[in-house]
Amino acid sequence: MNDLTKVSVVLPSLDPDEKLTVVIEGLIQTGFTDIILVNDGSKPENLHFFEEAAARHREIHLLHHPVNRGKGAALKTAFSWFLENRPQGLGVVTVDGDNQHSPEDTLACARQMLKNGDVVLGVRDFGLPQVPFRSRCGNRITSAVFKIFCGMNISDTQTGLRAIPASALSVFVKVGGDRFEYETNMLLSMKEHNIPFEEVKCRTIYIEENKSSHFRVFRDSWRIYKLLLAHFFRYTLSSLFSAVVDEGLFTLLSWLLRGSMTGLLLTAVPTVTARIISSLFNFFMNKRLVFRSKGNTGKSMARYYMLAVPQLLLQLLLTHGAFLLFGIGEEKTGLRALVYAVVMTVLFVVSFVIQQRWVFRTQQTLREVD
Repeated sequence: MNDLTKVSVVLPSLDPDEKLTVVIEGLIQTGFTDIILVNDGSKPENLHFFEEAAARHREIHLLHHPVNRGKGAALKTAFSWFLENRPQGLGVVTVDGDNQHSPEDTLACARQMLKNGDVVLGVRDFGLPQVPFRSRCGNRITSAVFKIFCGMNISDTQTGLRAIPASALSVFVKVGGDRFEYETNMLLSMKEHNIPFEEVKCRTIYIEENKSSHFRVFRDSWRIYKLLLAHFFRYTLSSLFSAVVDEGLFTLLSWLLRGSMTGLLLTAVPTVTARIISSLFNFFMNKRLVFRSKGNTGKSMARYYMLAVPQLLLQLLLTHGAFLLFGIGEEKTGLRALVYAVVMTVLFVVSFVIQQRWVFRTQQTLREVD
């Protein structure tokens, strides 16, 4: 199905200039017949761009925020309006009002969404010379963080060009965040709800090195990165709580059994019992709270323990191997502690990545379309 009349363009804008007019006219000339234009609390001197566009083009439905609420809030306002007023609509495609998204690329993303029913991300090539250093560096770092800490391979995490089927909008209107972090939350919710997505390569356009962007580097970057690292933070807390459970049970059992057991048994029984219970505690914490996996519990548990045993052996191999290789004797307690800390930190991060991508993985797909 390739019916553009059932696809709405969502166009949020704050304090626009004449580029907004160029964007709207390009979209209409390309064949889009329904544009949801959102004024996100613009200054009075910029309102005429919205009013003139709505008066000139019957394709536009204009929505207003009395005060600036943020791009995320503007997108959710448009999504909610679409769901309520376009019951036969097949989806939307979001674009920015600064003319960085060509009408042809917008059309390509919309058509691909109509073809497969997936979310479609219009991704740019950040290796091109015209890309500002800030944008190139920021996207590469964010893409790496997405891959390592969220298990998602996304070429352009900051793209505002996204075609979204109507079925996914009911999820996205409930996603938290009102400003630029909302677009990151959308990507994370795609993983949580197993929403498949595709990437379509689009042109890389930067006008005046993206000076018209309302992105606040430090404040908005913090909003985004704290979301991306939330999984790892919860994973760290889960591990700490599990360690407390392990140590607490070992101490309690050692105290309770001190009169009935001696020697090796007094150490082995509390150690094994505490480790089994604390590992089960850690497994369910990771499954339900850290990775929020909805997969089969038995299969995930089998994978969890298949990872735990080799990890323990690798820990012993790396620590004792390093002691032997570098001649670190028992008298060098400080250096041995440093080696142990480095090994445990590396294995901690590696275990996080493996648990996310294999133990508690979700069946999400990505197709790249040329």
